[in-house]
This record gives sequence, structure tokens and C-alpha cells, in this order.
Amino acid sequence: MAAARPLVSVYDAADASSVLSEAKLPAVFLAPIRPDVVGFVHTNIAKNKRQAYAVTKARGLMAAGMQTAAESWGTGRAVSRIPRVPGGGTHRAGQAAFGNMCRGGRMFNPTRVWRKWQRKVNVNQRRYAVASALAASAVPALVMARGHRVSEVPEIPLVIGSSIESVQKTAQALKLLEKFGATEDVDRCSAAKKVRKGKGKMRNRRYVERRGPLVIYANGDGIEKSFRGISGVEVANVERLNLLQLAPGGHVGRFCIWSEAAFNKLDSVYEAKTGYVLPKAPMMNADLTRLINSDEVQKIVKPAKSSFEEGVVMRKRNPLKNKAVMDELNPYAATVRAAEAKAQKQRKAKKGNARAARRAAYAAMTSED
Repeated sequence: MAAARPLVSVYDAADASSVLSEAKLPAVFLAPIRPDVVGFVHTNIAKNKRQAYAVTKARGLMAAGMQTAAESWGTGRAVSRIPRVPGGGTHRAGQAAFGNMCRGGRMFNPTRVWRKWQRKVNVNQRRYAVASALAASAVPALVMARGHRVSEVPEIPLVIGSSIESVQKTAQALKLLEKFGATEDVDRCSAAKKVRKGKGKMRNRRYVERRGPLVIYANGDGIEKSFRGISGVEVANVERLNLLQLAPGGHVGRFCIWSEAAFNKLDSVYEAKTGYVLPKAPMMNADLTRLINSDEVQKIVKPAKSSFEEGVVMRKRNPLKNKAVMDELNPYAATVRAAEAKAQKQRKAKKGNARAARRAAYAAMTSED
């Protein structure tokens, strides 16, 4: 599934009903859509902005759950050998310590700051994933399947004249989105804003919301600040496209709004990558049955062979039991059978002669007696 249209309409930012021109569809939109590659790359590169954490930076007895001079009482006191807190006069004295099964003890396998937090992903895999995400953003079915409300949008992908890059105010940006029917998707994001679960509320990420349109520009002249204040809307430079924005959560089909300059610059962005060739699908048309039954293929292939007549059921005969079938498979079989019959006849005659000789000798012996 890919956007196979040769031309895409470029709409006027001032009037959504007027088409300024038509832009050639960049080659990256014909790349194969691979959700498996996108999901794998997204999972790995999303780990690269994590911060290290651990139970404590201290080591030894200063680590969390180890701040006591507990020692084991040894054997012979009818208690387990787990280390126990020294002293007396308090509830804490004599309690088990250090173990991960103990109250106030350390955790099992304490977390360390030298854990492998970042992940390396092959350059070709990252480029493949970005190309797949871009191709999916041009398929209306995938955009709608991701949850975007684009029923009022005139065209997918939506390309607007380069004047969109000079929008300075958020109010102007909202009016522009309303002209092209994108406010429905923005309202979906703002309505879904809610308080985050867990302790993230205390760590400067109190709210979560859905992802809406992604505005892609080439030469920012105020567009970065005017659109970023709208709920769910993000902006990106065409030269720095990020998979985390093109496929949030690893799901392809982000609703993208392109400026004309960014849309026309997309081919040159990939041409600038030294030695890189955009991925292509092994089959441009995946309908194999249609290909086989097409007139172009059928006129050059041989007609299908039939091993039996219409309405006649063929029986398979065993050549080991059927001489005629064996003769068809092995013409020398008849010669072998004739030779065997002749040898058998000679053996039988020889055997009969020997028997007659023995009988004659026996008769001669009895007559003498």
C-alpha cells in the first residue's frame, strides 16, 4: 500500500478552495510500508533519551538497605543465619537485615547507573523506518486507522503554499487549520488531555495528550512558534525528520501538513545521502492473481496441460503388477521376462532329466536283486 499518485495539489494558505499548482510526488512516498521495521527502530531509539537511575550512588554498607552493622548470630540459637541488627531495647534490635526478603533490607540485584541505557540502531534501518513512516503518512486509510480525524481535509498528504511558513501568531495558525478541516483533529487532542498516572506528575510531565497534526516546513519564518502552542500539534524541519514524531508510539500514519517548499525539498534531502538508495517493494502490485490472469502474461504462457480427458477418472496402475504399465516405463522389462522364462524352462528340463536318471539307476539296482 503506497501513495502512487504522480502529482499532489498545492493549496493556497489564504483560500483552501483554490489550488496554486501541482507538485510532483517525492520518491520516498513510494517506499514499502514496514510496520515491523518502524516498530523495532522506534523501540530502540526511544531509549536513547533515558536518564540513568539507581537505588543510591554509594557502595558497600552505605547502599540503600545496608546502613546497619548487622551480623549473623550463627548456628545453635534456633534462628536462621540471616544477619541481625545488634543492640537491644528497641524493636529493631534482633531483626533480620540486608536480605531482599527482609523489612528494610536492600533490593535484589540493586539497579546501577552503568546499565546499558542507550541503543545503537543501524543507519540503514533508521532511514528505512523514516521512509516507511513518510509513505504511510500519504495513505488516508492508515492515517484514519491511527485515529486522526481527517474527514474534512481536502487531500492527503496536505500540501499548503510556502506562505504558511511565515505565520507568526497562534491565532493565525488556528484559523489556517480551520480552513483546511484540521481543527477536528486538534479538538480530539485537547479533549483527551488528562493527568498522568504515577509519579511522573511530580516530575514536570503532569499531563498527557494525543498527537495531532505534524507541520513540516523548510525555512521557518515564525512557523515554529506559532504552531507549537496548539494542543497536539508539532512542527519539524524537513531536513531533520524524526521517527519519534512521524510514527508516535511506533504506529505509522501520522497526519502531516507540508509546506510547498518542504514537499519539493524532500527529494533533494534523500539525494544528499551519499550512496543511499531508497527502498523499493519487491512487487509493485501485490495482487498476484491479477498479474497471472492478465492478458499480457496469459498470451505468452503455454496452456495448462491435462493428464486426463474431461469426465474420465484415471486410475493409477501398479507397474510391479501390471506388465503393460511396466513395459511403458521400462521397454527392456519384456526382454528380462523372456530371458527369465527361458532360464526357468531350462532349469526345469535339467531337473527332469536328472530325476529320470536317478529313477533308471534305482530300477536297475532293484532288478539285479
